[in-house]
Amino acid sequence: MIKEKMLNALNEQINAEQYSSLLYLSMSAYFSNAGLPGFANWMYIQFQEEMTHANKFFKYVIERGGKVTLKTIEQMPVDFDGVIDVFEKTKAHEQLVTGLINNLVDVAIEERDHACQSFLKWFVDEQVEEEANVQEILDTLKLINGQGNGIFMLDREMRTRVFVDSTQTAE
Repeated sequence: MIKEKMLNALNEQINAEQYSSLLYLSMSAYFSNAGLPGFANWMYIQFQEEMTHANKFFKYVIERGGKVTLKTIEQMPVDFDGVIDVFEKTKAHEQLVTGLINNLVDVAIEERDHACQSFLKWFVDEQVEEEANVQEILDTLKLINGQGNGIFMLDREMRTRVFVDSTQTAE
């Protein structure tokens, strides 16, 4: 059975992951409206990934005998100031999520919940990858100043990204 403090923290994380998914869906819509289907695709895949993360937490709580408590998701932004702004916000958001995951690990250590520590290791590693991917795109965007032929070429490259549910290989 999962301890109450750990359960509460995991339920908060489920909410945070759902918010993340809708944030990226909002960014995907922004890019679609801006005529950048590749960027829209990249963000749509981020949306799908975050939903799988929320589902992974959801299933874990149930597996441990806890009660999932879903909360209202706050409104996410819908307007942005171009591609660089979107990816700067994405980077800041991923850093926030990294902090949330690290806090979960701290709670698991404090509660001496070894199973949860093991479960969370996947998310710790995932956040390193998430931040690195966003930073690479942001660096490229800044290099091309977020405009011109470089945006066209990067948009075409981002169309090739496909969704892979990496949570399934982690079990």
